[in-house]
Amino acid sequence: MTGLSVRNLSYAYGAKPALNDISFNVEPGVFCALIGPNGAGKSTLFALLTRLITSRTGTIEIAGHDLGSHPEKALGKIGIVFQQPSLDLDLTVWRNLSYFAGLHGLSGQAAEASIKSALDRLDMAERTHERVRNLNGGHRRRLEIARALVHSPTVLLLDEPSVGLDAAARRAITEHAHDLCKTHGMTVLWATHLTDEISADDQVVILHKGQVLRNCPCHELTRDKPLQEAFLELTDQGT
Repeated sequence: MTGLSVRNLSYAYGAKPALNDISFNVEPGVFCALIGPNGAGKSTLFALLTRLITSRTGTIEIAGHDLGSHPEKALGKIGIVFQQPSLDLDLTVWRNLSYFAGLHGLSGQAAEASIKSALDRLDMAERTHERVRNLNGGHRRRLEIARALVHSPTVLLLDEPSVGLDAAARRAITEHAHDLCKTHGMTVLWATHLTDEISADDQVVILHKGQVLRNCPCHELTRDKPLQEAFLELTDQGT
């Protein structure tokens, strides 16, 4: 069963097309980097994947569930980390996660076990009783990923999650996401404009002007040049 499947998906804002008949699959256990210049359609795609907007054209399947016809089942399989932080700074790490667990119908021992597991995955257990306001940027991002994992999703969507972090924090967050694929078989779609966050074996989807230019393993793009150079040439941004 495919973790994430996008087929013939299109979307337009009035007369302005944002996505034009795009298709790609991401299998379980695969880290897929979605890269593209500003205006490529990445934000529109994430809005469609999370059902913030809907399209009459094309289909989206999440862990085998059609997002259009079975939205509750499909969305229940997704964990999402948006680019803009959305934690309650005045609550503790635990209270942020317990509130989110409640939104997913988890309570009591089930919620406690899920929260502990999510914190352990992100090496955040020692921060349990700290107020979020006192965490640095890297730990806040880890907490947002932990929150996205509380309800045990199979697909994790991250929209430029490393924005604003220093190099060490970016590396740590990227490594954690890759580890979720390797150790838990999770499907990860990671939107970024930073090619150093992408490993040779990762799947890469290059989106440009609403179309998929490439969908392949990273090493296929980097046989004779760095990924950044290949990306700039493909999107006509090279000098």
